[in-house]
Amino acid sequence: MDEKKTAKQQSFLQGAAMLAAATIIVKIIGAVYKIPLLGIIDDEGYGFFTTAYDFYSVLLMISTTGLPVAMSRMTSEARALGNYAQIRKIFSTALRVFLVLGIVGSLTMLLFSRQLSVMITTYDTSWAAIAALAPSVLFICIISAFRGFFQGQSNMAPTSVSQVFEALCKLFIGLGLAVLIMRLTGDLTLGAGGAILGVTVGCVVSAFYLWRCYRKASRALPTDGTAKSTGATMRQLLAIAIPITLGSAGLQIINLADTMVYMRRLSGAAALAQKYVEQLKGIYNFGQTMFNLPCALITPITISIIPAITAYLTLKDGKNADMVESSAMRITGLVAMPCAFGFMSLAQPIMYLFGYRGGNLQVAGNIMLYLGAAVIFNSLVLVTNAMMQAHGDVTTPVINMIIGGVVKVIANYFLVVIPSLYIAGAAIGTLICYAVITVLNVAAMHRKKILDISCMKSLFKPFLAGLLMGAVTYMANGVLNSVLGSPNLACLGAMAVAVAVYVILVYAFRIITYDDCMLLPGGEKLAKLLRVQK
Repeated sequence: MDEKKTAKQQSFLQGAAMLAAATIIVKIIGAVYKIPLLGIIDDEGYGFFTTAYDFYSVLLMISTTGLPVAMSRMTSEARALGNYAQIRKIFSTALRVFLVLGIVGSLTMLLFSRQLSVMITTYDTSWAAIAALAPSVLFICIISAFRGFFQGQSNMAPTSVSQVFEALCKLFIGLGLAVLIMRLTGDLTLGAGGAILGVTVGCVVSAFYLWRCYRKASRALPTDGTAKSTGATMRQLLAIAIPITLGSAGLQIINLADTMVYMRRLSGAAALAQKYVEQLKGIYNFGQTMFNLPCALITPITISIIPAITAYLTLKDGKNADMVESSAMRITGLVAMPCAFGFMSLAQPIMYLFGYRGGNLQVAGNIMLYLGAAVIFNSLVLVTNAMMQAHGDVTTPVINMIIGGVVKVIANYFLVVIPSLYIAGAAIGTLICYAVITVLNVAAMHRKKILDISCMKSLFKPFLAGLLMGAVTYMANGVLNSVLGSPNLACLGAMAVAVAVYVILVYAFRIITYDDCMLLPGGEKLAKLLRVQK
């Protein structure tokens, strides 16, 4: 395979589009998985399920956040300079680190599953889910090494396909085991463990697929260049990875501490019963699942821009680096704004659609309202972090995320015991957290001249389009509900109206630019279709 041809065929936006398409498929599969899962193990069992994920996320962040970014940056730099021998050295060195982290993480979850469950929730009810998920840490580390290898070369296809494999295994194996265990035992603890075992199987399948892809790509990779020593490569990897890992893991640890705080505050200061606290946690976790959907669509952008910007900066091509950053910010707004205003305008109708009724509907709706607003800030945090990392600033995002996390814990400590809020206070804390980080990131980037002010201006049109769409959607839901007499049909109808209105506004405001079109296959034809000029 011609490496130069591959680079040309997969631009930053093409790679992002490929990953976004995979993400959409994965999220659809995830919805098909989680919606019936709620019916199988109910909110209480879903709380056990997500408790395992809470700790798993911490280990996952420690194991896989910093190193893939470091691999991507270093691989992109080596590729831009034609040093393919160094690309091989980067992969082999990183894989060793990943294996050590994966083994330690898996053994920790497996051997201390009951203790971890008690530490997080004060109950041992999540031990089976934690133990079933333990092997995933090792396999996800292996997966991350392979993905870093491909992403650094701007080849997002293997990553995209492997994500779909993971999701399919989770769907069929996870749901199947949950149904089987609940029928045999009726035990929510074991049912949650069976449901999450599908994730582990998915990781194994994905790792095998990526290994096959790597073998083929490795044979086709040129041998030009001179590799640095293992020690030098390791030092460079860790110099980039450790600050990123500390920041991300720090935020996850803070989130874990936050869960411990609000669970104890609800059961202690608020004097709520254990079963009701677990139920509230399950509702909040489901709201977070919805919140993570649009944010997951921003992640492909961040994955794609790091190697793209790094390559341009390596070649001293500031003009194209600026173009990628401006396009990334605009596309981020294009995705985040309609999701945020859609969630806010249809907060309760969406949760009604997913089966919440009565008092739980009010709680779920409030959570969705605040998390909807947080989508905007979280999306900006993701893309600005990636920009700073591509420019070699890996420390500032760390500091800013930790500051935001501490603010979140403090806010939640006071908010969740307010009777009119309870668990919705945690959603407000999330909103405050990401708003603080966004302000800190933008200020730092402006101070270090990483971010051009025109880049931020590109968010105005998507914001205005999203705001107008949200207003129309809110009114459409009210009208349709009174006419149809069915909240579910009204919500679905309002969503259709939202899509139509937003598409019209995007076209009317000329949000998509000529440069954006040129980053996609058939860009000239797309530009003519949208009547976009240079």
